[in-house]
Amino acid sequence: MVDTRYIFVTGGVTSSLGKGILASSLAKLLQARGYSVTLQKLDPYLNVDPGTLNPYEHGECFVTEDGAETDLDLGHYERFLNLPTSQANNVTTGKIYQTVISKERRGDYLGKTVQIIPHITDEIKRKVKYLGSKGKYDIVITEIGGTVGDIESLPYIEAVRQLKWEMGSKAIVIHLTLVPYLAATGELKTKPTQHSVKALLETGVQPDVLVLRTEHDIDDNIRAKVALFCNVAIEAVVQSVNVPSIYEVPIRMLEERLDVTVLKKLDLPVKEAIDLDSWNEFLYKLKHPANTVEIALVGKYVELHDAYKSISEALVHAGAANNTKVNLRWVHSESLTGSTVENKLEGANGILVAPGFGNRGIKGKLLAVQYARENNIPFFGICLGMQMAVIEFARNVMKLEDADSTEMNPKTSHPVIDLMEQQKEVIDFGGTMRLGAYDCRIVAKKSNVFNAYNKLTVRERHRHRFEFNNNYLSQFEKAGMKAVGINPETDLVEIMEIPSHKWFVGVQFHPEYRSTVLNPHPLFVDFVKNALS
Repeated sequence: MVDTRYIFVTGGVTSSLGKGILASSLAKLLQARGYSVTLQKLDPYLNVDPGTLNPYEHGECFVTEDGAETDLDLGHYERFLNLPTSQANNVTTGKIYQTVISKERRGDYLGKTVQIIPHITDEIKRKVKYLGSKGKYDIVITEIGGTVGDIESLPYIEAVRQLKWEMGSKAIVIHLTLVPYLAATGELKTKPTQHSVKALLETGVQPDVLVLRTEHDIDDNIRAKVALFCNVAIEAVVQSVNVPSIYEVPIRMLEERLDVTVLKKLDLPVKEAIDLDSWNEFLYKLKHPANTVEIALVGKYVELHDAYKSISEALVHAGAANNTKVNLRWVHSESLTGSTVENKLEGANGILVAPGFGNRGIKGKLLAVQYARENNIPFFGICLGMQMAVIEFARNVMKLEDADSTEMNPKTSHPVIDLMEQQKEVIDFGGTMRLGAYDCRIVAKKSNVFNAYNKLTVRERHRHRFEFNNNYLSQFEKAGMKAVGINPETDLVEIMEIPSHKWFVGVQFHPEYRSTVLNPHPLFVDFVKNALS
């Protein structure tokens, strides 16, 4: 049985310091030293999951193989470790309270008064230890969302305090803080870090390692000062300087010997051999591209790039695979009209129409599809983007002027995109879509997707309710748009192509969720390759 160790990553001073990237980078280094590692995110909001959250609120909703709607940090975990996550890797306060209240209603607590301590904290501890109990992992790294001092994070911090007490040297805490630079005086200031650690100490938690986010290198005097005032060994004070790419962070943490410090504190042997060859090869390609290509990403949340995080990162991976730098042109779909579409999209080497829900920005997405189709520009439509490609083709090629999705127009006379039969009685929104991984059979060897995948059966993740209406399939195929990917169990259309076009692919699933640094997704790789030619 594996004797699992636990690492908790907390944040202080301000949010958005990069706890997820830090945790992922440390996990990558530990994995490269031969340890089996997984990552977990504890989110302090009361939503059961981010599936019902507007992307403006929380960025992208990432979907796991088993169909869990999770925090976007799980995307980072998968991209860095090249391993799938699951429902167990993301816990929210909503899930914790839902579980505890369900137990109380069933009488599991035998009439006791249900309280934050011990019932909520016990449930948090159970969720944390669940991954370790599977016997698969040497180390579980748990990232705690929010900032130390937030009221909603207190139960999580209390659970960490208890776990540290129970586990002794098998559990450590890494605290990520900010050391701001005051340009007026030319100084790096440590006081915010001191106050953040003090707030953590007031909850009974002593950090074992401090990672200082900074814009400038921190000298030994500052490290010594932080170590003295925060009760941390000087070698456990680590700097994290801003870098051009998140994928450089593991190398910077290696230089800071963060992995060595952590292993020593966990009483684990430091295996000297470290395998980062493939990672360094990726970084070299990222920094020394031979070509440049511009992709227009058309969506309705483009002001917040995190809303399309997996897509933008998949394009980074695909760019490196093609020795190419991918420059993204973020195009708001609401800005596209008949008079602006050419100006907004002219010169783009490829056009990607992004996923989404609802009516807003639909006209612009349809115009983007039409522009790509009529100008023979490589086109990639994902989920709603695929549905827009179907609607545009139906209207402008098949001359079904009223063609639409019943999501946008329930009264359309040509519902080429329609609600799945089993969804018609659903009234709740959370976790009720077609979610998770499903098989797709490639039915045409002479197709772009077969050229990309080079196999006849693939498995991809979904997040949607509406589907291509098979009643119109023969009409589409006669007009020149072919179904080249089919779900083998339901016959639902998963992939549409226009064979006469240079590269025109629409997929109902979300290929971006499966793209990692070491395994860039073949569809994104082929899309970028064709945008280059």
